[in-house]
Amino acid sequence: MDQYSSDTGNLNVIVTGTDSYSPLSSATIEIANTGEPNRILESVNTDRNGQTGNIELSAPPREYSMEPTDNQPYSEYNVKISAPGYQEGLVSGVQIFSGENGLQSIVLQPSEQTPDYVYNPIVIGGHTLWEYYPPKIAEPEIKPLSESGEIVLSRVVVPETIVVHDGVPGDSTATDYYVPYIDYIKNVACCEIYSTWPESTIEANILAIMSFTLNRVYTEWYRNKGYNFTITSSTAYDHKWIYGKTIYENISQIADRLYNRYLARPNVKQPILTQYCDGKRVSCPNWMTQWGSKALGDDGFSAIDIIHYYYGSDMYVNEAEIVSGIPSSYPGYDLTIGSSGEPVITIQEQLNRIAQNYPAIPTVTVDGIYGSATAESVRAFQSIFNLPVSGIVDFPTWYKISQIYVGVSKIGENIR
Repeated sequence: MDQYSSDTGNLNVIVTGTDSYSPLSSATIEIANTGEPNRILESVNTDRNGQTGNIELSAPPREYSMEPTDNQPYSEYNVKISAPGYQEGLVSGVQIFSGENGLQSIVLQPSEQTPDYVYNPIVIGGHTLWEYYPPKIAEPEIKPLSESGEIVLSRVVVPETIVVHDGVPGDSTATDYYVPYIDYIKNVACCEIYSTWPESTIEANILAIMSFTLNRVYTEWYRNKGYNFTITSSTAYDHKWIYGKTIYENISQIADRLYNRYLARPNVKQPILTQYCDGKRVSCPNWMTQWGSKALGDDGFSAIDIIHYYYGSDMYVNEAEIVSGIPSSYPGYDLTIGSSGEPVITIQEQLNRIAQNYPAIPTVTVDGIYGSATAESVRAFQSIFNLPVSGIVDFPTWYKISQIYVGVSKIGENIR
Protein backbone atom coordinates (compact mmCIF):
# COMPACT_ATOMS: atom_id res chain seq x y z
CA MET A 1 0.00 0.00 0.00
CA ASP A 2 1.36 3.45 -0.87
CA GLN A 3 0.91 6.82 0.79
CA TYR A 4 -2.77 7.25 -0.17
CA SER A 5 -5.96 5.84 1.31
CA SER A 6 -7.59 2.55 0.46
CA ASP A 7 -9.70 4.21 -2.28
CA THR A 8 -8.55 3.28 -5.77
CA GLY A 9 -8.71 4.46 -9.36
CA ASN A 10 -7.47 2.88 -12.59
CA LEU A 11 -4.86 3.79 -15.17
CA ASN A 12 -4.61 2.36 -18.70
CA VAL A 13 -1.28 3.28 -20.31
CA ILE A 14 -1.43 3.43 -24.13
CA VAL A 15 1.94 3.28 -25.90
CA THR A 16 2.58 3.92 -29.57
CA GLY A 17 5.83 4.08 -31.50
CA THR A 18 6.76 6.88 -33.92
CA ASP A 19 3.20 8.22 -34.17
CA SER A 20 -0.16 8.03 -32.43
CA TYR A 21 -1.47 5.18 -34.62
CA SER A 22 1.26 2.52 -34.28
CA PRO A 23 0.52 0.47 -31.13
CA LEU A 24 3.64 -0.80 -29.40
CA SER A 25 3.27 -4.22 -27.78
CA SER A 26 5.48 -5.58 -24.99
CA ALA A 27 6.53 -2.14 -23.74
CA THR A 28 7.38 -2.20 -20.03
CA ILE A 29 5.48 0.20 -17.78
CA GLU A 30 6.79 1.00 -14.29
CA ILE A 31 4.67 3.10 -11.91
CA ALA A 32 5.83 4.89 -8.76
CA ASN A 33 4.56 7.65 -6.50
CA THR A 34 5.93 11.04 -7.53
CA GLY A 35 7.30 11.43 -4.00
CA GLU A 36 9.12 8.08 -4.15
CA PRO A 37 10.18 7.69 -7.78
CA ASN A 38 12.58 4.80 -7.13
CA ARG A 39 10.04 2.57 -5.37
CA ILE A 40 8.21 0.71 -8.13
CA LEU A 41 4.58 -0.04 -7.21
CA GLU A 42 3.52 -1.74 -10.44
CA SER A 43 5.37 -3.17 -13.45
CA VAL A 44 3.33 -4.41 -16.42
CA ASN A 45 3.65 -4.87 -20.19
CA THR A 46 1.45 -3.61 -23.00
CA ASP A 47 -0.66 -5.96 -25.12
CA ARG A 48 -0.83 -6.07 -28.94
CA ASN A 49 -3.01 -2.95 -28.90
CA GLY A 50 -0.23 -1.10 -27.07
CA GLN A 51 -2.29 -0.96 -23.87
CA THR A 52 -1.79 -2.16 -20.31
CA GLY A 53 -5.47 -2.44 -19.47
CA ASN A 54 -6.64 -0.99 -16.18
CA ILE A 55 -3.98 -0.86 -13.46
CA GLU A 56 -5.49 -0.31 -10.00
CA LEU A 57 -3.79 2.48 -8.03
CA SER A 58 -4.50 4.07 -4.67
CA ALA A 59 -6.27 7.43 -4.56
CA PRO A 60 -7.58 9.87 -1.93
CA PRO A 61 -11.24 9.57 -0.85
CA ARG A 62 -13.69 10.47 -3.60
CA GLU A 63 -15.40 13.08 -1.44
CA TYR A 64 -12.26 15.26 -1.63
CA SER A 65 -13.25 16.14 -5.22
CA MET A 66 -16.89 16.88 -4.37
CA GLU A 67 -16.34 20.12 -2.45
CA PRO A 68 -13.47 22.64 -2.34
CA THR A 69 -11.27 21.51 0.57
CA ASP A 70 -7.67 21.66 1.74
CA ASN A 71 -7.25 17.98 0.81
CA GLN A 72 -5.77 17.19 -2.61
CA PRO A 73 -8.43 15.13 -4.40
CA TYR A 74 -6.10 13.05 -6.56
CA SER A 75 -2.93 11.01 -6.15
CA GLU A 76 0.10 11.62 -8.36
CA TYR A 77 2.26 9.00 -10.03
CA ASN A 78 5.29 8.73 -12.28
CA VAL A 79 4.92 6.42 -15.27
CA LYS A 80 8.14 5.17 -16.89
CA ILE A 81 7.87 3.53 -20.31
CA SER A 82 10.57 1.48 -22.05
CA ALA A 83 10.73 -0.83 -25.05
CA PRO A 84 13.61 -2.44 -26.98
CA GLY A 85 14.67 -0.24 -29.87
CA TYR A 86 12.91 2.86 -28.53
CA GLN A 87 13.89 5.86 -26.47
CA GLU A 88 12.65 5.72 -22.89
CA GLY A 89 9.68 7.84 -21.84
CA LEU A 90 8.55 9.29 -18.52
CA VAL A 91 5.30 10.97 -17.51
CA SER A 92 5.38 12.68 -14.11
CA GLY A 93 2.35 13.83 -12.17
CA VAL A 94 -0.30 11.47 -13.55
CA GLN A 95 -3.45 12.25 -11.54
CA ILE A 96 -5.61 9.37 -10.29
CA PHE A 97 -9.10 9.96 -8.84
CA SER A 98 -11.04 7.48 -6.74
CA GLY A 99 -13.33 5.33 -8.87
CA GLU A 100 -12.21 6.83 -12.19
CA ASN A 101 -10.44 5.32 -15.20
CA GLY A 102 -7.49 7.34 -16.47
CA LEU A 103 -6.04 6.97 -19.99
CA GLN A 104 -2.36 7.90 -20.36
CA SER A 105 -1.05 8.01 -23.93
CA ILE A 106 2.60 8.35 -24.89
CA VAL A 107 4.54 8.12 -28.17
CA LEU A 108 8.05 6.62 -28.04
CA GLN A 109 10.74 7.53 -30.58
CA PRO A 110 12.79 4.76 -32.29
CA SER A 111 16.40 4.71 -31.04
CA GLU A 112 17.96 4.03 -34.44
CA GLN A 113 16.11 6.81 -36.23
CA THR A 114 16.71 9.37 -33.49
CA PRO A 115 20.10 8.50 -31.90
CA ASP A 116 20.64 12.04 -30.65
CA TYR A 117 17.08 12.46 -29.41
CA VAL A 118 16.92 13.77 -25.84
CA TYR A 119 13.65 12.92 -24.12
CA ASN A 120 12.20 15.57 -21.88
CA PRO A 121 9.88 14.02 -19.32
CA ILE A 122 6.24 15.02 -19.62
CA VAL A 123 5.35 16.89 -16.44
CA ILE A 124 1.63 17.24 -15.78
CA GLY A 125 0.92 20.35 -13.73
CA GLY A 126 -1.72 20.61 -11.03
CA HIS A 127 -5.43 20.67 -11.78
CA THR A 128 -6.93 24.14 -12.17
CA LEU A 129 -9.36 23.51 -9.30
CA TRP A 130 -6.44 22.63 -7.01
CA GLU A 131 -3.47 24.75 -8.12
CA TYR A 132 -3.70 28.50 -8.70
CA TYR A 133 -3.76 29.74 -12.29
CA PRO A 134 -4.49 33.29 -13.48
CA PRO A 135 -8.25 33.99 -13.82
CA LYS A 136 -9.79 34.62 -17.23
CA ILE A 137 -9.58 38.17 -18.53
CA ALA A 138 -13.16 39.05 -19.44
CA GLU A 139 -14.09 39.45 -23.12
CA PRO A 140 -17.38 40.09 -24.93
CA GLU A 141 -19.16 36.78 -25.58
CA ILE A 142 -19.95 37.85 -29.14
CA LYS A 143 -17.06 39.25 -31.18
CA PRO A 144 -17.56 42.29 -33.42
CA LEU A 145 -16.61 41.24 -36.94
CA SER A 146 -16.52 44.51 -38.83
CA GLU A 147 -12.82 45.33 -38.96
CA SER A 148 -11.33 45.79 -42.41
CA GLY A 149 -9.29 42.86 -43.66
CA GLU A 150 -10.52 40.57 -40.91
CA ILE A 151 -10.52 36.83 -41.58
CA VAL A 152 -13.78 35.13 -40.61
CA LEU A 153 -14.97 31.68 -41.64
CA SER A 154 -18.13 31.55 -43.76
CA ARG A 155 -19.67 28.89 -41.54
CA VAL A 156 -19.04 27.13 -38.27
CA VAL A 157 -16.56 24.32 -38.90
CA VAL A 158 -15.14 21.78 -36.47
CA PRO A 159 -11.45 21.86 -37.41
CA GLU A 160 -9.36 18.75 -37.87
CA THR A 161 -6.54 20.29 -35.84
CA ILE A 162 -6.16 22.94 -33.16
CA VAL A 163 -2.82 24.76 -32.98
CA VAL A 164 -2.20 25.32 -29.26
CA HIS A 165 0.32 27.97 -28.22
CA ASP A 166 1.67 26.68 -24.91
CA GLY A 167 1.93 30.04 -23.17
CA VAL A 168 0.57 33.57 -23.28
CA PRO A 169 -0.03 35.01 -26.76
CA GLY A 170 3.06 37.21 -26.86
CA ASP A 171 5.53 34.57 -25.66
CA SER A 172 7.56 33.80 -28.79
CA THR A 173 9.51 31.06 -26.98
CA ALA A 174 6.41 28.98 -26.27
CA THR A 175 5.92 25.78 -28.27
CA ASP A 176 3.02 25.42 -30.71
CA TYR A 177 1.38 21.98 -30.65
CA TYR A 178 -0.83 20.57 -33.42
CA VAL A 179 -3.62 18.70 -31.64
CA PRO A 180 -6.70 16.91 -33.06
CA TYR A 181 -9.73 19.01 -32.13
CA ILE A 182 -11.53 16.44 -30.02
CA ASP A 183 -8.30 15.52 -28.21
CA TYR A 184 -7.85 19.20 -27.35
CA ILE A 185 -11.37 19.39 -25.91
CA LYS A 186 -10.83 16.26 -23.79
CA ASN A 187 -7.50 17.58 -22.50
CA VAL A 188 -8.98 20.92 -21.44
CA ALA A 189 -11.98 19.30 -19.76
CA CYS A 190 -9.68 16.99 -17.79
CA CYS A 191 -7.59 20.00 -16.73
CA GLU A 192 -10.55 22.13 -15.64
CA ILE A 193 -13.25 19.90 -14.11
CA TYR A 194 -13.23 16.71 -12.09
CA SER A 195 -14.26 13.44 -13.73
CA THR A 196 -16.00 12.48 -10.48
CA TRP A 197 -18.71 15.11 -11.02
CA PRO A 198 -22.28 14.46 -12.29
CA GLU A 199 -22.58 13.65 -15.98
CA SER A 200 -24.82 16.65 -16.66
CA THR A 201 -22.22 18.96 -15.09
CA ILE A 202 -19.44 17.47 -17.19
CA GLU A 203 -21.58 17.80 -20.33
CA ALA A 204 -22.43 21.46 -19.61
CA ASN A 205 -18.76 22.32 -19.08
CA ILE A 206 -17.65 20.47 -22.21
CA LEU A 207 -20.27 22.35 -24.25
CA ALA A 208 -18.90 25.63 -22.88
CA ILE A 209 -15.34 24.58 -23.73
CA MET A 210 -16.35 23.53 -27.25
CA SER A 211 -18.28 26.73 -27.91
CA PHE A 212 -15.42 28.92 -26.66
CA THR A 213 -12.93 27.00 -28.80
CA LEU A 214 -15.08 27.13 -31.94
CA ASN A 215 -15.51 30.89 -31.41
CA ARG A 216 -11.71 31.21 -31.57
CA VAL A 217 -11.75 29.09 -34.73
CA TYR A 218 -14.67 30.87 -36.39
CA THR A 219 -13.40 34.40 -35.73
CA GLU A 220 -9.74 33.46 -36.50
CA TRP A 221 -9.13 35.43 -33.30
CA TYR A 222 -5.39 35.02 -32.97
CA ARG A 223 -4.56 34.89 -36.67
CA ASN A 224 -6.24 38.28 -37.05
CA LYS A 225 -3.74 39.53 -34.47
CA GLY A 226 -0.79 38.26 -36.50
CA TYR A 227 -0.25 34.95 -34.68
CA ASN A 228 0.00 31.52 -36.32
CA PHE A 229 -2.00 29.57 -33.76
CA THR A 230 -5.63 28.92 -32.89
CA ILE A 231 -5.63 29.22 -29.12
CA THR A 232 -3.33 29.42 -26.09
CA SER A 233 -2.89 27.29 -22.98
CA SER A 234 -3.07 30.35 -20.72
CA THR A 235 -6.06 30.50 -18.36
CA ALA A 236 -5.92 34.29 -18.51
CA TYR A 237 -6.78 34.21 -22.21
CA ASP A 238 -8.25 30.81 -23.01
CA HIS A 239 -8.37 27.41 -21.30
CA LYS A 240 -5.79 25.32 -19.50
CA TRP A 241 -4.24 22.71 -21.75
CA ILE A 242 -1.33 20.52 -20.66
CA TYR A 243 0.81 18.50 -23.05
CA GLY A 244 0.54 14.79 -22.21
CA LYS A 245 -2.38 15.25 -19.81
CA THR A 246 -4.11 12.11 -18.52
CA ILE A 247 -7.60 11.78 -20.02
CA TYR A 248 -10.47 10.28 -18.03
CA GLU A 249 -12.65 7.70 -19.72
CA ASN A 250 -16.05 9.23 -18.88
CA ILE A 251 -14.98 12.73 -19.99
CA SER A 252 -13.60 11.23 -23.20
CA GLN A 253 -16.87 9.44 -23.98
CA ILE A 254 -19.01 12.51 -23.29
CA ALA A 255 -16.78 14.67 -25.51
CA ASP A 256 -17.02 12.10 -28.32
CA ARG A 257 -20.81 12.17 -28.03
CA LEU A 258 -20.89 15.98 -28.28
CA TYR A 259 -18.24 16.13 -31.04
CA ASN A 260 -19.75 18.81 -33.33
CA ARG A 261 -21.89 20.72 -30.82
CA TYR A 262 -21.54 24.30 -29.58
CA LEU A 263 -23.63 26.94 -27.81
CA ALA A 264 -25.49 29.58 -29.79
CA ARG A 265 -27.96 32.42 -29.42
CA PRO A 266 -30.78 33.33 -31.83
CA ASN A 267 -29.67 35.41 -34.82
CA VAL A 268 -25.99 35.11 -33.89
CA LYS A 269 -23.93 33.13 -36.41
CA GLN A 270 -20.77 32.68 -34.37
CA PRO A 271 -20.43 30.19 -31.50
CA ILE A 272 -20.73 32.02 -28.18
CA LEU A 273 -17.51 32.72 -26.28
CA THR A 274 -18.75 30.95 -23.15
CA GLN A 275 -16.46 32.03 -20.32
CA TYR A 276 -16.49 30.63 -16.79
CA CYS A 277 -14.60 30.57 -13.49
CA ASP A 278 -14.36 28.25 -10.49
CA GLY A 279 -16.86 30.27 -8.43
CA LYS A 280 -14.91 29.83 -5.17
CA ARG A 281 -11.53 31.51 -5.45
CA VAL A 282 -12.74 33.68 -8.33
CA SER A 283 -16.21 35.15 -8.89
CA CYS A 284 -17.59 35.90 -12.35
CA PRO A 285 -21.12 37.33 -12.56
CA ASN A 286 -23.07 36.25 -15.66
CA TRP A 287 -20.65 33.41 -16.35
CA MET A 288 -20.94 29.77 -15.42
CA THR A 289 -19.05 28.71 -12.32
CA GLN A 290 -17.55 25.24 -12.20
CA TRP A 291 -18.38 24.51 -8.57
CA GLY A 292 -21.84 26.01 -9.04
CA SER A 293 -22.46 23.79 -12.07
CA LYS A 294 -21.43 20.81 -9.96
CA ALA A 295 -23.99 21.75 -7.28
CA LEU A 296 -26.71 22.07 -9.93
CA GLY A 297 -25.79 18.67 -11.33
CA ASP A 298 -26.11 17.24 -7.82
CA ASP A 299 -29.60 18.77 -7.67
CA GLY A 300 -30.65 16.95 -10.83
CA PHE A 301 -30.28 19.78 -13.36
CA SER A 302 -29.72 18.63 -16.95
CA ALA A 303 -26.82 20.03 -18.97
CA ILE A 304 -29.05 22.49 -20.84
CA ASP A 305 -30.71 23.52 -17.55
CA ILE A 306 -27.25 24.35 -16.19
CA ILE A 307 -26.42 26.31 -19.35
CA HIS A 308 -29.70 28.26 -19.10
CA TYR A 309 -29.14 28.96 -15.39
CA TYR A 310 -25.87 30.75 -16.09
CA TYR A 311 -26.08 32.06 -19.65
CA GLY A 312 -29.81 32.70 -20.07
CA SER A 313 -32.79 30.82 -21.46
CA ASP A 314 -32.14 31.85 -25.09
CA MET A 315 -28.89 29.86 -25.26
CA TYR A 316 -29.25 26.63 -27.22
CA VAL A 317 -27.11 23.76 -28.46
CA ASN A 318 -26.29 23.94 -32.18
CA GLU A 319 -24.39 21.62 -34.51
CA ALA A 320 -21.56 22.52 -36.86
CA GLU A 321 -22.34 21.76 -40.50
CA ILE A 322 -18.88 20.49 -41.33
CA VAL A 323 -16.29 18.42 -39.51
CA SER A 324 -13.04 19.16 -41.35
CA GLY A 325 -10.90 16.20 -42.36
CA ILE A 326 -13.68 13.62 -41.99
CA PRO A 327 -14.17 11.87 -45.35
CA SER A 328 -17.89 11.09 -44.98
CA SER A 329 -20.54 12.56 -42.72
CA TYR A 330 -22.60 10.60 -40.21
CA PRO A 331 -25.70 9.32 -42.02
CA GLY A 332 -28.05 10.54 -39.28
CA TYR A 333 -28.95 7.14 -37.86
CA ASP A 334 -27.19 4.30 -36.06
CA LEU A 335 -25.79 1.36 -38.03
CA THR A 336 -26.56 -2.01 -36.49
CA ILE A 337 -27.27 -5.60 -37.54
CA GLY A 338 -29.66 -5.44 -40.49
CA SER A 339 -28.41 -2.05 -41.77
CA SER A 340 -27.18 -1.89 -45.36
CA GLY A 341 -26.02 0.49 -48.06
CA GLU A 342 -23.22 3.00 -48.63
CA PRO A 343 -22.75 4.02 -44.95
CA VAL A 344 -22.09 0.36 -44.08
CA ILE A 345 -19.59 0.06 -46.94
CA THR A 346 -17.83 3.17 -45.67
CA ILE A 347 -17.49 1.72 -42.17
CA GLN A 348 -16.37 -1.69 -43.43
CA GLU A 349 -13.68 -0.17 -45.65
CA GLN A 350 -12.44 2.10 -42.89
CA LEU A 351 -12.34 -0.67 -40.28
CA ASN A 352 -10.34 -2.88 -42.66
CA ARG A 353 -7.76 -0.13 -43.14
CA ILE A 354 -7.56 0.54 -39.39
CA ALA A 355 -7.05 -3.20 -38.79
CA GLN A 356 -3.71 -2.99 -40.61
CA ASN A 357 -2.44 -0.94 -37.66
CA TYR A 358 -4.61 -2.64 -35.03
CA PRO A 359 -4.70 -6.37 -35.90
CA ALA A 360 -6.97 -7.14 -32.94
CA ILE A 361 -9.78 -5.68 -35.07
CA PRO A 362 -11.17 -8.46 -37.31
CA THR A 363 -11.34 -7.60 -41.01
CA VAL A 364 -14.71 -7.96 -42.72
CA THR A 365 -16.12 -8.52 -46.19
CA VAL A 366 -17.01 -5.18 -47.78
CA ASP A 367 -20.53 -6.03 -48.92
CA GLY A 368 -22.63 -3.19 -47.48
CA ILE A 369 -24.47 -5.57 -45.16
CA TYR A 370 -24.14 -5.03 -41.40
CA GLY A 371 -23.97 -8.58 -40.08
CA SER A 372 -22.50 -10.23 -36.99
CA ALA A 373 -18.92 -10.02 -38.35
CA THR A 374 -19.17 -6.25 -38.83
CA ALA A 375 -20.69 -5.88 -35.36
CA GLU A 376 -17.79 -7.87 -33.86
CA SER A 377 -15.25 -5.69 -35.69
CA VAL A 378 -17.00 -2.59 -34.35
CA ARG A 379 -16.95 -4.00 -30.81
CA ALA A 380 -13.20 -4.61 -31.05
CA PHE A 381 -12.68 -1.06 -32.30
CA GLN A 382 -14.81 0.40 -29.52
CA SER A 383 -12.89 -1.56 -26.88
CA ILE A 384 -9.49 -0.37 -28.15
CA PHE A 385 -10.54 3.28 -28.42
CA ASN A 386 -12.39 3.49 -25.09
CA LEU A 387 -15.92 3.83 -26.43
CA PRO A 388 -18.94 2.04 -24.93
CA VAL A 389 -18.77 -1.48 -26.40
CA SER A 390 -22.12 -1.98 -28.14
CA GLY A 391 -21.30 -3.23 -31.62
CA ILE A 392 -23.45 -0.38 -32.95
CA VAL A 393 -22.04 2.47 -35.02
CA ASP A 394 -23.63 5.44 -33.29
CA PHE A 395 -22.60 9.09 -33.68
CA PRO A 396 -19.47 8.91 -31.45
CA THR A 397 -18.31 5.62 -33.00
CA TRP A 398 -18.81 6.90 -36.56
CA TYR A 399 -16.62 9.95 -35.98
CA LYS A 400 -14.00 8.02 -33.99
CA ILE A 401 -13.69 5.46 -36.81
CA SER A 402 -13.40 8.33 -39.30
CA GLN A 403 -10.78 10.11 -37.16
CA ILE A 404 -8.62 6.99 -36.76
CA TYR A 405 -9.05 6.09 -40.44
CA VAL A 406 -7.78 9.50 -41.48
CA GLY A 407 -4.84 9.15 -39.09
CA VAL A 408 -3.70 5.70 -40.27
CA SER A 409 -4.27 6.61 -43.93
CA LYS A 410 -2.00 9.64 -43.64
CA ILE A 411 0.69 7.47 -42.05
CA GLY A 412 0.45 5.09 -45.00
CA GLU A 413 0.84 7.99 -47.42
CA ASN A 414 3.93 9.21 -45.55
CA ILE A 415 5.51 5.75 -45.63
CA ARG A 416 4.99 5.47 -49.38
